[in-house]
Amino acid sequence: MQLASKIIIADDHPLFRAALRQAVSQAIEGVEIVEADSLEAVQEAVVVHGDADLVLLDLHMPGTNGFTGLVFLRGQNPGIPVVVVSGSEEVSVMKRSMDFGASGFIPKSAPLETISEAIVTVLEGEEWLPREINEQPEQDVTEDERKFAVALASLTPQQFRVLTMLTEGLLNKQIAYELNVSEATIKAHVTAILRKLGVHSRTQAVIAAQHLSVDPARTEME
Repeated sequence: MQLASKIIIADDHPLFRAALRQAVSQAIEGVEIVEADSLEAVQEAVVVHGDADLVLLDLHMPGTNGFTGLVFLRGQNPGIPVVVVSGSEEVSVMKRSMDFGASGFIPKSAPLETISEAIVTVLEGEEWLPREINEQPEQDVTEDERKFAVALASLTPQQFRVLTMLTEGLLNKQIAYELNVSEATIKAHVTAILRKLGVHSRTQAVIAAQHLSVDPARTEME
């Protein structure tokens, strides 16, 4: 039985995209595969391929910081399930991915057979995690993280790109140059971002974004 016709593979490493392509083709006969190597490319792919059945998403790609890409993608496209495929294999990362809306988490170290099994499971409408994860204690997302995730999902794609550049320490004029728009446009975006995130400065916005970092020991560093 063919479970799906179109899957988006989002990873900036060509070799791993090739491995995922093999796993997907092995699991689903006749599947159409769309590849993306950055979060912006994923966003474009989702717009062009709105009928996609699944997105396989790496957490560490250009244009995203920690869980921000996952949260934004789910907020903008709630009808398309997302499975995180990541080299960050700590239990906290896996469980927080699920809390932030992922339908599954596949470790990059998993064999092709396991990846195929996970993809089929999610396409059948179920969630998938490595079996041993269910034996670990819960590590819930905090209320602040949840609130920020909701606010983050309300940003437009351009506002999200501006926020990502803010977290990288870029100035307004540098962001304007990168996005090929005026500095006044970037200032307007920053104002809108601060309002939507409920903060009063660029620094507060960056600190808020750090709540979604992929760091299992985040509280120990504070």
